[in-house]
Amino acid sequence: MIHRLSNVEIYAPAPLGICHLLIAAGKIVAISKDVIEIDQSLLASDTDFDGKRLIPGLIDGHAHITGGGGEAGFKTKVPAVNLSQYTKAGVTSVVGLLGTDDTTRNTSSVIAQVYALREEGISAWCYTGGYHVPLNTLTDCVRKDMVHIEPIIGVGELAISDHRSSQPTFDEIARIAGDVHVAGLMTGKAGILHFHLGDGTRGLDLLEKLLDETEIPPRVLNPTHCNRNIPLFEQACELTKRGINMDITAFPPSDSVEEYSAAESFRKYQQGGFDQSKLTISSDGGGCLPHFDKQGELLHLDYGRCTLLSDCIKELLDEGFKLKEVIAPFTSNVAQLLRLQNKGQIKVGKDADLVILDNENKIESVMVLGQWHQKNYKTIKFGSFEHK
Repeated sequence: MIHRLSNVEIYAPAPLGICHLLIAAGKIVAISKDVIEIDQSLLASDTDFDGKRLIPGLIDGHAHITGGGGEAGFKTKVPAVNLSQYTKAGVTSVVGLLGTDDTTRNTSSVIAQVYALREEGISAWCYTGGYHVPLNTLTDCVRKDMVHIEPIIGVGELAISDHRSSQPTFDEIARIAGDVHVAGLMTGKAGILHFHLGDGTRGLDLLEKLLDETEIPPRVLNPTHCNRNIPLFEQACELTKRGINMDITAFPPSDSVEEYSAAESFRKYQQGGFDQSKLTISSDGGGCLPHFDKQGELLHLDYGRCTLLSDCIKELLDEGFKLKEVIAPFTSNVAQLLRLQNKGQIKVGKDADLVILDNENKIESVMVLGQWHQKNYKTIKFGSFEHK
């Protein structure tokens, strides 16, 4: 299918000005300042966007694609995320993982959901493992999982500094990190160990010790939920100076003064002058977000939603931040960290994953792998079990 997009203001993420694009076979095949001439009979769609902004599709690097939760009984297991929940948020690529429940859910089911999402039309990958050690793997070996199972790009989310973790030792973590790194070298995959961070006072001490006492490269160590409390955020920011990439979560709105929202985290990170390429933002979509007291008793819970990513982008743009700065943590930074060579940029030869923003910084249209999933605020493609 061939599509022509005319008069779009491209942020690739760098601004390219008003251009015209031609899409074919799921790829960007031409970007031109001049109108691209082509026989109309060959076009599946031909749209003049009248100067609206075009950005790369968002890459959600942390989502519970099979659903998460279960901390308050079986009834609190969150259902799997439907296709249109991703695309309405502008998410065109997603990385799935297991969380607290790596008992009734497993790596096999995550891989199966990756394939299901691919069949429905978006790009998907996953991590092996989950919160706990020993890891929930498919082959009983991290290296074998990554080497022989194409969608698996690393290990995650492995819980530390959290009462729900298996309280892993330094030696256990070091062994896993080494295996992930070697498998990444063998395959060219991301090869990262994606850490869930809880509210524990130890924070990122284990990661600091790994940097101090092992040869593990900093890029292998990737903490998430770094904005869940202020000391953790500050510690993570400092560790970016040593080469790690930190991930913050677009949590639902909260009145808590102990945590930063994703937007506030972005502001603080910018103000601190930290390396902008080391920051990523993910949704925790489909994940359960429980709040516990000091005895580990559940107080209340919420769940992650992919739409909070696009909400965060809108909030920052509404405040006056530059689009080229805002979108990198959702697109090119994620693609670079996860070694997704065809993602995160608008460039000839890259996948045609594209998002149109309207004048109010809302998502108007979404193209995934060269096909429209959202057009003029309407969903065109639905998941297999969604009501149309």
